[in-house]
Amino acid sequence: MSTRALRRLKGKQRGQEALDLGELTLGESPEEQAEAEEEHFNPADASPSSDNTGSTRKGKKNKAQKNFTNIYELIGDPDHEGEKISADEEADKPDKNVTGGTGINDKQTENQVQRCDGVTSKSADRVKKKKKKKKTKVASKDGEEASSDNIDLLLENLEQSNGVSLQNEDCGGSDRRSMLHVEHRNLNPETELKRYFGARAVLGDLRPRQRNRHFHRSTWMTSPKDSWPRFTRPGISMTLLETKDGIQYFTFEHSRDYQHVQFKFLDAVESMDPNNIVALLQLNPYHIDSLLQLSDVCRIQEDQEMARDLIERALFSFECAFHPLFSLTSGSSRLDYLRPENRAFFLALYKHMMFLEKRGCPRTALEYCKFILSLDPDSDPLCMLLVIDFLALRSREYKYLLQIYQEWEEHRNLSQLPNFAFSTALCHFHLSQQEDVDADERAKLREEANQILQNALIMFPGVLMPLLDLCTVQADTAVTSHSFFGIKNQIGQLPALAELTALYVGRTYNLWREAPVMLWLEESVKEVLRRVDAKDPLVEDCQNKRKQRYQSAPRNIHRHVLLSEIKEATSSLPLEVTTQPVMGFDPLPPLDSVASYILQPPPTLSLFFRSLLPNFNLQGGPRLEDEMEVARAGQELNQEVNRLMVAMRDMLANIRFQEPPREDNPYRDEEEWD
Repeated sequence: MSTRALRRLKGKQRGQEALDLGELTLGESPEEQAEAEEEHFNPADASPSSDNTGSTRKGKKNKAQKNFTNIYELIGDPDHEGEKISADEEADKPDKNVTGGTGINDKQTENQVQRCDGVTSKSADRVKKKKKKKKTKVASKDGEEASSDNIDLLLENLEQSNGVSLQNEDCGGSDRRSMLHVEHRNLNPETELKRYFGARAVLGDLRPRQRNRHFHRSTWMTSPKDSWPRFTRPGISMTLLETKDGIQYFTFEHSRDYQHVQFKFLDAVESMDPNNIVALLQLNPYHIDSLLQLSDVCRIQEDQEMARDLIERALFSFECAFHPLFSLTSGSSRLDYLRPENRAFFLALYKHMMFLEKRGCPRTALEYCKFILSLDPDSDPLCMLLVIDFLALRSREYKYLLQIYQEWEEHRNLSQLPNFAFSTALCHFHLSQQEDVDADERAKLREEANQILQNALIMFPGVLMPLLDLCTVQADTAVTSHSFFGIKNQIGQLPALAELTALYVGRTYNLWREAPVMLWLEESVKEVLRRVDAKDPLVEDCQNKRKQRYQSAPRNIHRHVLLSEIKEATSSLPLEVTTQPVMGFDPLPPLDSVASYILQPPPTLSLFFRSLLPNFNLQGGPRLEDEMEVARAGQELNQEVNRLMVAMRDMLANIRFQEPPREDNPYRDEEEWD
């Protein structure tokens, strides 16, 4: 017997039909009770005790009606959600009761069921009565169902126009979501670690109720730790600038006190002493740029745990300053990288993403990558398109990678990037290796993978030899001796193309080390050599494209290479990037920055004079200091100068010049030791 039949016997069918406010009453009228008694009256079952039975049944029915005093019992019952009868199911039922009330066949069937199964529950009888009444009103409900369908259609249109995505994947809402949609549960790395290792291995012996537990503000990106300093607002706030075409533009703002701390931070950075940054953080534990800079220092000293903790503290400070309308998940919130106040948020997210990838949480890192890209998808200041394919392959999100390639290829020309040219081929190959794919689909995917990889090798031949070197694979002599993949072609690459090639190879070479992938690559290389020798017109076309394009890389690609710290890519940076100083808290700032207040790091000579004279300013203009601080510094300077003058007078007064001792022995040998 099915689950639905068992629930009907147990009387759990109440409230499964669509609500009709016109029929929803706390009790039935006497006329309805009389109709129900006539419908269920069976002459074959009549007996002398039928009056007593009818009165008993009526009493129990009234008792059930007294218990049904809450009209909201019909709404939100989790046990009955799967048993609701849709309008389509009701429409598919026979129409014999629509025209003439109740039929004889229904009565005979009910009598047979009662004879075979015995006495059923009274709640089931009541449900059957209500069903019979509703069958007579199917025609009147058709109009209501049509109107409800129209309302649902209008709501869907409103959601699509406003950019609001549905949260239920089972309803097909995931197809309507944008490519930059982020899910809250995927922002927590513990969710991914629990999926890999289990909750007990991740959480250990932690219990939800602990003594001396500190309560913090709930956040999505990071979880505050008890070891952190007590949180006080550092002076960062977020403001909504404008809303245009459903996109909201925000910006961070610094208070005056935070600006003073920012000047002190620049002095600490100019001193080249990390202890000064530590001292500044002791007074301002949630200063963003200090946390970012000290995190780089800890990472260089191989203290990865402390470096990651400082980045998480910076993200917590940012999230506490979010605007109420700022959304992490919708993909419709924007931040302008040209504003210096917003750059620290981009950098903190990027560094947190890289820590997650190294920690073994590529799925969580992919969500942060999409979030960074959603903040400024047009200019993409950190070039997240150069890393999103790698994270998608690491997390085995093959369909997402193909979807973003298909949707953005038309206006972004993703096929002109080496990472997308090779990653999409690798994505098709992995999909063809899945066991749940049928033979025809598998062959189709494999053919597409072969074609895409061959085109990628023809367009970017400089990828093959560095990739084989990092994979510790010795290339065949037919490949190394051929001019298409030889050293001459490697040296002749344009600087921008060499930078992109080195970046992709240094980041994703581990994905090509698998034996099936390497065999597939070998087959494709042989086919490419055959097409080159056969004078395929695509080879010459790609060669002309390489000469016309990739003349110089934009500034955001250089910034991405610096942040990635891949030695194969950083060695290919041009001289105009490597010869200028690069600050970890703001690498390669945009040339057209929009500054709300002036932040100029003082030169070394200015720092020297300022150590002697605190109110010295090389620019000649007034410094952004309070008048009380300037006055206090002047008094201290006068006291120190007076003390210095007194000490110098005493030293000069006590100086005594002594004559050199005379020689008493004129016959003394000059080379004799004393």
